[in-house]
Amino acid sequence: MKKVLIVVLVLMIAAAVIAEPTHVRWFVGLGSGGDAPTVVVEKKVVDAYNASQNDVFIDLEIVGNNQAYNTLATEISGGNSPDIVGPVGIRGRDSFKGAWADLQPLVDKYKWDLAKFDKATVDFFRTKDQGLVGLPYAIYPSFLYVNRALFKEAGIALPPQKYGAPYVDEKGKSMPWDVNTLRMIAMKLTVDKNGKTPNDKGFDANDIVQWGFGQQMTDLRGVCTLFGASNFVAADGKTAQITPNWVAAIKWINDGIWKDHFYPSKTASDSDVLDKGDWFASGHIAISQVHTWYAGFADIAKLDWTTAALPSYSGKITAKMHADTFEITKTSKQKDAAFKALTFLLASPELLNAYGAMPAQKSAQAGYLAAFAKAKFPSNDVNWQTVIDSIAYNDNPNHESWMPAFQETTTRYTAFYEKFTSTPGLDLASEEKALKSDMQKIFDAAKK
Repeated sequence: MKKVLIVVLVLMIAAAVIAEPTHVRWFVGLGSGGDAPTVVVEKKVVDAYNASQNDVFIDLEIVGNNQAYNTLATEISGGNSPDIVGPVGIRGRDSFKGAWADLQPLVDKYKWDLAKFDKATVDFFRTKDQGLVGLPYAIYPSFLYVNRALFKEAGIALPPQKYGAPYVDEKGKSMPWDVNTLRMIAMKLTVDKNGKTPNDKGFDANDIVQWGFGQQMTDLRGVCTLFGASNFVAADGKTAQITPNWVAAIKWINDGIWKDHFYPSKTASDSDVLDKGDWFASGHIAISQVHTWYAGFADIAKLDWTTAALPSYSGKITAKMHADTFEITKTSKQKDAAFKALTFLLASPELLNAYGAMPAQKSAQAGYLAAFAKAKFPSNDVNWQTVIDSIAYNDNPNHESWMPAFQETTTRYTAFYEKFTSTPGLDLASEEKALKSDMQKIFDAAKK
């Protein structure tokens, strides 16, 4: 009898050991997900998952966004990194360059289906030196928001809503939809207090009440990406650069402000006329480039608006994109369990709804946008297909991607951006030379 009891006890202990799940830490805070209503959903989703099986147990770690970067840096440097981090955008991800595992081996091992995403979306999360450091999840394409009423008032034909289509003006003349054509119609849609455009004699550039075009709620890298994807650091990760397409972008914007007058200066941007930076919602700009997240909070249902395709530069279209994903840390000791938990989080509709994000999965996008439009813009005739079509033209390298001494470099190029958007008559070539030189000094210091 004693032997039987001993065997039973041994089997019970063995079963308990076998049943003990692998604990996986999920760090939230670098991006969205730390606000109180979202935390409630995250906890509910995690509790349901933990109760549904005995293999993997998710331990939820939520840190306020203002402390998350320092907390994660301390955990990683101290050898105590979490297993999963997310949702996190490109800027947050690349603030910890080198910390993330290449997920391609896990995708291959578990035959996780990448075909449900556009190839361009998958490639968006690949880096040359780190591999597939995130799986497609939540995306925020950019496109043109168009104030249809201002076009009607001016008698100007709307920009094309389909990528690759030409611009057909109000007289039926067809021309390429590129940055030159955008400039032309933007000048026609810019108006001073007397109703004159920059093309009219007597136009008052000091009292503009309506602008033709602008790129709001972004920084210099985001602005320049209209002219093609690039970065201020070369592919070698150590050489400062301002590529020719970005030099052209800076000149185009500078001319747009001070010569052609269709693009808001910083002073105009900060004014009440443009609602202190919320340009499109002010109703005083005809066309603005911004991301899908803008439509989620901006007061634009009052406007007669729609979407349009982004123009090309030198034959190439670039639609800058924001995106959130989940990462697995390179130092995670249970990557397989973390991948199982990660793919569960990616598949949770409750989480995606809580984050208010457009799904990266192709089959879910049209339904998401239809529900979004019904809830936010029931009376607006908006072409949402343009948003979906913009995904294929995302910027890679992304305008938020890694640079040496990230914050210091950002501060320097932001100062340059604010200077040329605030000061007419600058010698741009000299200013760009100084910017490049200063960034190189910052990069060199970061290596020491």
